[in-house]
Amino acid sequence: MDLVKLIYEKAQNYRDYTANNLSKLVQIKSLSTKEKGVVFEIKRMMEEANFDEVKIDGLGNIIGRIGKGKKIIAIDGHVDTVDTGNLENWESDPLSGMIKDNYVYGRGSVDQKGGVASFITAGKILKEIGLQKDVTVYFIGSVIEEDCDGLCWKYIVEEDKIKPDCVVVTEPTNMNIYRGQRGRMEIAVSFYGVSAHGSAPERGKNAICMASRAALEIEKLNERLAYDNFLGKGSVTISEIVSKSPSLCAVADFARIHLDRRLTWGEDIDLAVEQINEIVKNENAKVEVLEYKEKAFTGLEYGMKKYYPTWVIEENHQIIKTGAKVFEDLFNSKPMIDKWTFSTNGVVINGIYKIPVIGFGPGNEVLAHAPNERVPIEHLVKASAFYAYYCQIL
Repeated sequence: MDLVKLIYEKAQNYRDYTANNLSKLVQIKSLSTKEKGVVFEIKRMMEEANFDEVKIDGLGNIIGRIGKGKKIIAIDGHVDTVDTGNLENWESDPLSGMIKDNYVYGRGSVDQKGGVASFITAGKILKEIGLQKDVTVYFIGSVIEEDCDGLCWKYIVEEDKIKPDCVVVTEPTNMNIYRGQRGRMEIAVSFYGVSAHGSAPERGKNAICMASRAALEIEKLNERLAYDNFLGKGSVTISEIVSKSPSLCAVADFARIHLDRRLTWGEDIDLAVEQINEIVKNENAKVEVLEYKEKAFTGLEYGMKKYYPTWVIEENHQIIKTGAKVFEDLFNSKPMIDKWTFSTNGVVINGIYKIPVIGFGPGNEVLAHAPNERVPIEHLVKASAFYAYYCQIL
């Protein structure tokens, strides 16, 4: 039996195994910094699948290894999820892990425990048939992605000293191949006014009014931001405004707006900050890129600036061409090669460390963070086969 047929047949034979593993993972709630339960369940699954080595690093990432060759491939899937939101919007229990009508249902089934369950099966297949090349494969269940994209990979590269030759990111791609995304950053703008009695506002300087004037200019800025033919347009929006004053009968002496800035190709942190500084230059205001620093479930406090760079891999890059060949060999059709609309760990893997990244994952990204999240079991099967075969021929 040829390699392609062998791998695909095994992935199909493990259809229920993969679906049941995903169901178990969905049933374990795992918000950012609270992933301990699901990490230990993945550890158990990897050990049961006979991985060569399984360990949990200082940040809480679960890392399984197969092989010990010179070429290093990593397959990444984050194990944290967003919360369930309004339960009235769900047709079933979001933590049920229900398997019904050829789908696995629940929070994280798409974003993105489905990728994790699929790569565990891929590892099981590779252990059974053996790696064909001089390769080491790391299967990484990464943490804290929802709160701080890529923080996990900052730790993996800088502290674990793992820097792969390429990384397969298993975020949902609806079974297409993805090669980039817009970057993003979080910016806070604080406005400092002068309080006065509400009966005589002219005596003070209202920080809310200062923020409001800036908000209108930021709305205009959004319309004129750069456009890229592949990634699309940059964007900026105000996602929060807070204020303070001595009382509700006084002029507000402080206000702060929070900006969600999406960065297309050619935009970076310096440009984005300068654009906002230009808007508030005549106000008593401070523009700052926010920092993330929290304790992981391991107790380790770790952080980084909330700047997540734009990244794109050229379509003729070897890792993308290999991905297309894997797809065609397994599924007898040509893949769509596209991009994510949201952000992934690729912002650090490639955006900072320039490690080549290819995206391929089960599930449709439109269901990420949405109620009634569900992934087709057929996607899980195909993703398992894709990951196993990719590691054999890259």
